[in-house]
Parts: sequence; structure tokens; C-alpha cells
Amino acid sequence: MPSIDVGMRQDMIERMEDNLIYAAIGADGFARLVSAFYRQVPADPILGPMYPAAGLAGAERRLREFLVFRFGGPPYYLEQRGHPRLQQRHLRFPITPAARDRWFELMQRALDEAQLPAEAAHRLREFFAQTSTFLINRSESEAGPAGQN
Repeated sequence: MPSIDVGMRQDMIERMEDNLIYAAIGADGFARLVSAFYRQVPADPILGPMYPAAGLAGAERRLREFLVFRFGGPPYYLEQRGHPRLQQRHLRFPITPAARDRWFELMQRALDEAQLPAEAAHRLREFFAQTSTFLINRSESEAGPAGQN
């Protein structure tokens, strides 16, 4: 991460544009956030079945790399996976309003645990609320058993 003086860092946090979040929290901040999220997933009755144990490490890496890219960091995600195509990549998962709410709840806990600067956490929370709602792809009645579509 490039060197940033304290005054510059404070200015970035106060007006926190998306592309500056990586500069403010770095790879370590995203690693703490995503790790805190995925530690909760296996035991969760709604989300756990959507994430096979063998794929959890890969899912964690992909989310971390996506967030790093999306918020101003190195484009590792794009280099490995191309355009995010979030809706297309998530179609196989039954994302109902209840699943969205649970995902967002776990991510809010992860944000609290990661202890990111307040403005960065606020902007990330807004992004997660909007994006998780955008990814709803089924009603509750269309979902079927957890983990199946």
C-alpha cells in the first residue's frame, strides 16, 4: 500500500469516495472483513447450505478480490475472472428476500468485527445493502429447500 500521510488519510475518510476505500483500509481491511463474514457462514441455517465446505475458501478469495477491485485496489479479480456479472454469477443460488436479509445481517456483523474506519464502514454498508437487494432472484415461494434452485 502506498504511503499516505495522516492528514490525507483523514480527508479521504471524511469524503470516502468508493475508489478511495482501498487506500484507506488496504488489503488487510478487506481480508479482515471477508474473513469475519465467512467465519459465520458454515453454521448459518440459510446461507450455510449455499456454500459447500469445499468451496468456501474459493468463495472467500473471490469476494475479497472483488471488493478490493471494486473499491480502488489492484484488479486481480478482473484479471482472473473478467467482468463481475454479479447477477449472472449468482443465478444458481436461491437468493430470496430472507436469504438477502441474512447475508446482509452477517455482513453487518463482519463490518462491526473488522473495525474499519467509520466512513469506510458506512459506505461499504450502503454498497452491501444495495447490491444484496439487486441480487434477489427468487420469491420465498420459488426458493425450494436451502441450497437448491
